[in-house]
Formats: sequence, C-alpha cells, structure tokens
Amino acid sequence: MKNSLFALNDGSPKYKQIYKQFKSFIEQGNVKADEQLPSVRQLADSLQVSRNTTLMAYDQLVAEGYIRGEGRKGYFVNQLEPHLYQETLTPRNNQRTKREDTETVLIDFRTDTIDQSHFPLKIWRRMANQVLALPESFRYGEPFGEICLREQIAAYLFQSRGVKTNANAIMIGSSTQQMLINLGHILKDNFSSVIVEDPGFDGAREAFQFHHFTLEYLPVSATGADLSHLKQMDSSLTYVTPSHHSPYGVSMSIQQRQTLIHWANKVQGYIIEDDYDSEFRYTQQPFPALASIDSTRVIYLGNFSKSFLPGLRLSYMVLPQPLLNRYKNRFLHFESSTSLFSQLTMAKFMVNGEWNRHIKRMRLVYKRKMEHLVSLLKEQFGQNISIIGEQSGLYVLIKVNLACSEKWLMERAHHYGVKVRPTSIYFIKNHPDRPIIKLGFSGLSFDEIELGVNLLRKAWL
Repeated sequence: MKNSLFALNDGSPKYKQIYKQFKSFIEQGNVKADEQLPSVRQLADSLQVSRNTTLMAYDQLVAEGYIRGEGRKGYFVNQLEPHLYQETLTPRNNQRTKREDTETVLIDFRTDTIDQSHFPLKIWRRMANQVLALPESFRYGEPFGEICLREQIAAYLFQSRGVKTNANAIMIGSSTQQMLINLGHILKDNFSSVIVEDPGFDGAREAFQFHHFTLEYLPVSATGADLSHLKQMDSSLTYVTPSHHSPYGVSMSIQQRQTLIHWANKVQGYIIEDDYDSEFRYTQQPFPALASIDSTRVIYLGNFSKSFLPGLRLSYMVLPQPLLNRYKNRFLHFESSTSLFSQLTMAKFMVNGEWNRHIKRMRLVYKRKMEHLVSLLKEQFGQNISIIGEQSGLYVLIKVNLACSEKWLMERAHHYGVKVRPTSIYFIKNHPDRPIIKLGFSGLSFDEIELGVNLLRKAWL
C-alpha cells in the first residue's frame, strides 16, 4: 500500500479526492485492518501535492474512524464492521450516502475555547483534590458566593483594574448572561429601557429583552462609540463593553470614559460595564475600568470563562451600595447558581499566585498567536480584507472587501473544511458596508492557524 498511486483530477479539492480514494480502498477491502498507510511525506511526494493536502485527507479519515494515528509510527487502518460499509458500497438509487454529504470541519476558528496545551491541568487538579478534602466542600454554598473567592476577586480587581471594592459588594454567578438576568429583576423597578451598543453582544440584549426592557441603540464603529447620541436618548441605563468592544475590539479612550461617567451622573443613572476579557491587551497596559473612575454609577461584570476555562461557569458582579442592598434582599433565599467546588478551587488557585502566573503566561501565548494570524492574513489576502481588533482579545474580525455575502463566505469556508463565525448577529441598525467574519484563535495551534488561513484563501479567492 505504501507505494500506491492514483490519479487526481482538477475537480474537487485534492485533499477530498485523496480522502475519498482511501475511504473506497478501505471499504472495498483493498486495504486490510491494521495495514500501515503511506506516510504524509511519501504520499505527498507520490501524488505531487503538498504535505498539508495529504495531512488534511488523513485527518478527515481519522475523524470518521477509518484510520488511526499511532504517534511516530504513522497511520494504520481500523477494523470496520462489515454491515456498516456494505450499505455504503451499494447505495439505493445511486444516491450519495449521508457520510459523503456531511462536510468535515478540519479547522474551527471558534471563539468559545482556550489554549488547552497551556492550561495548568496538573496544578488545578492538585488543588481540586486538596479542596475536595476540606469540610467546606461537603455543604451547600453561600447564596452570593464564597467569601474566600470574593476576597480574592476584590484584591485582583484593585491590583489589575484599579477597582476599589470589598468582598461584600461582589456577587458570584454562573455566567454574565445569568448575572444580567438577576440584575434585571432589580433594575426594572426603576428603569424601563436600556441603551445597548450597536453592534453589541447579542447575549446581553437577550437578557434585557427577557425583562421586556425597551432597547435604545448606541452606534459603534471600528474606531469607537459615538457618545454624542446619548443626548438624544431617553434611558438613563446603559450596557457597554469599554475595554474590548464586542465585537469590534476597540477600547474606549480615557476621554470617552470620563464622558460616559459624566453622563451617568447627570441623568442619575447606571453604567453596566462588561469587562469580559480585559486581561488580554497586547499593545499596552489595559485601560482603567469605568468602575475605577466612579464606583457609585458603575455595575462591573467580569468572568473566568475567557481568561481561564469556559466550562467552569464562573462570573462575578460588583454592585454599587444602593443596588447591593436591594439585590441581597431579593435573592437572599435563592441558592447559589454556580459550583461551590469550582469557587473554592479558584480561590485557592488565586491565593497561591497561580492565577496571576496563568494570566501573564497566556497573555504572551495569545499575543504570539494573534501576531501569527494577522501576519498570515495580510500575506494571503492583502488588500482583499481589512483586519479589525488586532490589539486585544482572543479573536479578530476581517472585513472582506469582495462582492459577496456573509452567507457565501461561511458556506465556501465550510466547503473547504473551515468553520468561521458570523458577525451579523451583533448588528441591529448600524450595518457594515461589507461582510465581516469573526476568527477566534485561542484554541488553535500555530500550524492549525496557518492551515486554516491557507484554506480560507482557496475558498474565497
């Protein structure tokens, strides 16, 4: 089998032709179970294609269970149940099988993941085991979060974001959206509308609409929010993402922050500041949080999902005193919505200095990935795209300067095995003149980022 050679045509992508040919060999029994396939290099040389092309074909075969990789030994054929592929050999009415109709995702530029290779798994596991031996782990948690974690968050916010608060003012929850829904129960007593960014985080809009708030829209562009529109708005409550706008990635200047604080004081309202990934700014130190300028008018939201582990489901909120008392009275008899075990482990993680070490390490890792992605995009696409938001965060936006739609871009990418994210879900009225695609890089390796960009170029140009 190592010396097998077959012809490729100019039709479908070459990796797909190779994948289908080997799939056919395996299903027809021409290649036996446990037989070794040619190496990536051997196959690439014999077919006169790139190694990436043969690797993509093998990756798809591995994903579907036809073959397996065994470290440095190479790729081997798996044992198949005869009845599973006999149907594939004789499809009714010559129709394609469901397996062939389903596109396999080779590279997923998803935005809801982290770099698994740098996750401090051994340290977290050790601390989790230590926490599990504590008597505190064998009870229900406090309704507003464990005091040990709230104390650590208060210290961290002062050190990293300049926010002066105490543990008593911090509420722990499972997610930003859940915190907003809880907050809405308090705010709707005095507010019937809220100003949200356009474009802006769709999850926040859903939380406000859950309470039937009327939404007013603050226009935001790639250069920042247009705060002059605040004068024409009725609401005295606003939700913003000032450190890393969702999705444009732009940060509010100190002048804009002061303008927003002045507005909140003038209308006697509140600013909900979602500081969801302020840890990852690559060109300079993060700007001070709005809550560090005026804590009496700012409700501060943060989480551990972007910076540490999405599945941890651990978020927090800092409330001004008037809202704090009302919040506690309203939710005093409700149980905590997040894991006691996760809270205790995170508190220990922070006490031991591991949290700060992790953030410092990941800021460097993600900065290098960002630079790698941006460099490849510029090299492959040139003037065909504009890159937005490369200074911070775990994703970039690319405005595609071609006569095409967002739907077409996504479908073409998927056809080539790449999954990208739309941005149309963030826009309400302030739509862009060209389609904008969101590319997350946090969970991808450098090689995967390169492969993904190369495939996107083939798909779109």
